[in-house]
Amino acid sequence: QVQLVESGGGSVQPGGSLRLSCAASRNIFSDNPMGWYRQAPGNQREMVALITSGSPTYADSVKGRFTISRDNAKNTVYLQMNSLKPEDTAVYYCYVQKYEMHYWGNGTLVTVSS
Repeated sequence: QVQLVESGGGSVQPGGSLRLSCAASRNIFSDNPMGWYRQAPGNQREMVALITSGSPTYADSVKGRFTISRDNAKNTVYLQMNSLKPEDTAVYYCYVQKYEMHYWGNGTLVTVSS
């Protein structure tokens, strides 16, 4: 079992930045996908960014604004979010796949509003 603990959510004005972090309770290997999904009210959960040992994958809506990275030594994945827009408002969930199992964090709320 892997527990995921997210941090870094909060409220920010449009154009601002936030950095999300997610620490896993057990070793995550470099070829285990890690990433972030989000869910806005009334919407389905959607992929924001994923990273394995290769190039990261981003949703079209965040390309050029968000950057995902990971520190395998710390079993941690990060999401740097710049130029935030009101439509980025959502609960952001950390995700890890290890072997055949999929793990989710409890979510952290990001609110972008003036």
